[in-house]
Amino acid sequence: MIPLLVDDLVRSALREDLGRAGDVTTDAIVPADAVGEARLVAREEGVVSGVAVAERVFTLLDPRVRVEIQVRDGGHVQRGTVIATLRGPLRAILTGERTALNLVGRLSGIASATARLTALVAGTRAAVVDTRKTTPGLRALEKAAVRDGGGANHRFGLDDAILIKDNHVAIAGGIAPAIRAARAHAGHLVKIEVEVDTLAQLDEALAERADIVLLDNFTPEELRVAVERTAGRALLEASGNINDATIGAVARSGVDLISVGALTHSVRALDVGLDID
Repeated sequence: MIPLLVDDLVRSALREDLGRAGDVTTDAIVPADAVGEARLVAREEGVVSGVAVAERVFTLLDPRVRVEIQVRDGGHVQRGTVIATLRGPLRAILTGERTALNLVGRLSGIASATARLTALVAGTRAAVVDTRKTTPGLRALEKAAVRDGGGANHRFGLDDAILIKDNHVAIAGGIAPAIRAARAHAGHLVKIEVEVDTLAQLDEALAERADIVLLDNFTPEELRVAVERTAGRALLEASGNINDATIGAVARSGVDLISVGALTHSVRALDVGLDID
């Protein structure tokens, strides 16, 4: 990830935690010249992400902190695995502890959830992808975490692809006029995706040569019919109520993409702690 983006995010998070007076607890208790060692440790099994971001938390607070990373982003850990070892001024290590753990815990939770779903679709053609249902300000990091877990990224924002949703269709007066308006507006490099709720709408989208069709809340049987009917004329993305129990049947239908908003909007953080000798 671009260092400038990481630094902006980390500085914002640190400013939020430090407030106006800084870490008054640590400053009161820990001598300014105290140095020591700490370990970033996994408390449970999972896939880690955000380790490099956590490193930047500490080095921005004090460049004298040295971070030795044992497990890189995308690596698997067990309970008790040492992810990284920190050495240097203890004030900086303690002050950055919560910000670093918040970031690496959430991002590792996303990576772990993605890895779990990706394993469940192994052997099919389907790729697990994220959505824009991300934490405001953390999208770049959360989408990187999806990649660390073996998934792929959907669009990063409103500006990198056209995705015609149901409200756009309602305002435009139908699938066909919506796609035609989008094509008239878009440059030749911009892909056009349209969300459909029925097989009849799929037929309209295919007739208008949509690049990608999002099949929203289709049953596995409806997805299989959609795959047969499309016959490779467009990429097909399944979405809606995708979880551990349903993703296998969705993938076996033959769709190309499975988008899962829960990867970023409601994932549980991986339990990671910081231990000081």
